[in-house]
Amino acid sequence: MPGIQIMHDTDALLVVDVQNDFCPGGALAVPEGDAVVPVINKLMDRFATVVLTQDWHPENHASFASTHGAEPFSTIGMSYGTQVLWPDHCIAGDQGAAFHPSLRLRPAQMIQRKGMNPDIDSYSAFYENDQATTTGLAGWLKEKGITRVFAAGLATDFCVAWTCLDARRCGFEAVLIEDATRAIDQDGSLAAAMTEMEKAGVVIARENQIGD
Repeated sequence: MPGIQIMHDTDALLVVDVQNDFCPGGALAVPEGDAVVPVINKLMDRFATVVLTQDWHPENHASFASTHGAEPFSTIGMSYGTQVLWPDHCIAGDQGAAFHPSLRLRPAQMIQRKGMNPDIDSYSAFYENDQATTTGLAGWLKEKGITRVFAAGLATDFCVAWTCLDARRCGFEAVLIEDATRAIDQDGSLAAAMTEMEKAGVVIARENQIGD
């Protein structure tokens, strides 16, 4: 694949949920989740617009297995569809919700918090899981003249994939930076997510193919 030239006025880097609870030792650790940090830190200086997203759940969130007395990673039917029930994670203000300590924060122009509604999970940076309630991020990016987003972070098959798919739905071009992400890969979820992203027109690239 040829290199991708970054357009400083119209491209943005979205760094999805690089938080302690999604890294080794965290409550919902993604295998090798912390390996994305140096890659993302390297990418940040190439973009004029950088957004960080942050899971920011209240206690007893509807997506927590403990809220339902259920086993983690089981599923439940919600008003908006099937919901995976997760271990308690990224509770607002707790250390688990903080960004990984080695992640550079200074380049970010915005932090988009999500998952604050106690009754609806929010994988995507653009919509809650009901696929109707917006976070406001699309409007903010469009006001800045952004037309293409590059996605990195955790986890490839959930929050990053949903962010890429919703970016396309909102009219943005989308690029997944594959080596700047890591996956949970639960029951084939990574392969399914990659197929869905490719069908939606998400470009799959690697860090060394992206130039400023």
